[in-house]
Amino acid sequence: MNKSNVVIGSVLFVYLAFVVSQFSNHYYYATIFDALILPLITVAYFLSNKKKTILFIIFLLAYSISDLMVFIVDYIPYEVYYYVGNGLYIIAYSALLIKALKTLSFIQILKNFKLHILVLIALNIYIAYVLQVIVNPYVAMTNEYFVEIVYNIIMLLLLSASLLSYFYKDDKKSLFMFLGSMSIVFSEVIGVAYIYVAQQNLLNFLCTTLTVLAFYFFCKQAKFNYEEVGQLVD
Repeated sequence: MNKSNVVIGSVLFVYLAFVVSQFSNHYYYATIFDALILPLITVAYFLSNKKKTILFIIFLLAYSISDLMVFIVDYIPYEVYYYVGNGLYIIAYSALLIKALKTLSFIQILKNFKLHILVLIALNIYIAYVLQVIVNPYVAMTNEYFVEIVYNIIMLLLLSASLLSYFYKDDKKSLFMFLGSMSIVFSEVIGVAYIYVAQQNLLNFLCTTLTVLAFYFFCKQAKFNYEEVGQLVD
């Protein structure tokens, strides 16, 4: 049997185990299974894809290592867990952001998508504001507060860059990149609601499911090449 198929089967099993554990209120096991899903997807990617790019590898590894830190959270100081874990997520999203930005011609983007850029700026400011309003009562004006701001900015820039890349490229690779980024942002917003507003099973289920969906889209885009773009005209 193909090794990648075995790993994919393991991903499905662990995901189902997470769902069952979450809705049966076995939160410890749900956390363990949740932490294993994305590293297993990363292993499946390495086994099934011969063509790999350094930025996407950085994203997969940084995100997976941060998820796996849940297994050592009881053995390290909270500050180490928080800053290293979130730092790895920021590195992961930054790698994808750079990957998306490399596809853009900024002269053409500024020339042809002025209105799109203005709408994206307004949307990003609104989402960032909402996230900070949710977090503010729980995070004092410390280094953690600024980590949250940087985290949200990088995440929203990724969404904007991937959407502009899709407008500019209009191909399958950029579409899957945008769908993955959008799923990640929705997952993060729901995750914030789950952590700080209401720890409901459905919210955590949606958060994890959207993240898994995002990884599917990201791995899917890795199989395609960007198509050449002709000169855009007004």
